[in-house]
Amino acid sequence: MKIKADQNAGEAFASAFDAHHDEIFRHCYFHVFDRETAVDLAQETFMNVWLYLTKGNDIDNIRALLYRTAGNLCLNYKRKHKTVSLDQLLAEGFDVGEDDPKQTKDPIAEQQALRALAQIQENYRVAVTLRYIEGLEPAAIGEITKQSSNTVSAHITRGLKALRSFLKDE
Repeated sequence: MKIKADQNAGEAFASAFDAHHDEIFRHCYFHVFDRETAVDLAQETFMNVWLYLTKGNDIDNIRALLYRTAGNLCLNYKRKHKTVSLDQLLAEGFDVGEDDPKQTKDPIAEQQALRALAQIQENYRVAVTLRYIEGLEPAAIGEITKQSSNTVSAHITRGLKALRSFLKDE
């Protein structure tokens, strides 16, 4: 979705916010594994993109810019703050968030999957979560991460292999 920096930019941005807020929050969450921090990072993502737009810059692909901005903010956050292990979070009562009553969940399998995700390399984790949690195609992921779709596909394949290996060991 393109947004031109004109008088209709506010409406277009509000529409983009409604369309992408949840997925940007999830993207941040799977980087930091903390709900409140993910909410803050998602808000900061939209604020930074809004400021970019209000400075008169046009946006060719709002979704890619949001993901790229969120990824950079998450990376900066992780560099500035001590990383906590997922095992420690689980021991402290870690909660993924609100349950959707329409979905049947296996909490043990969910915890194992989150633990496995936290163990794989970050570039693999990003590719796998964008592909299977957000449902993006490798070409779209490549646009977000500034990589070729072949590289993204390789990261997805390697990430899945690492996840299977970790889950097999458990």
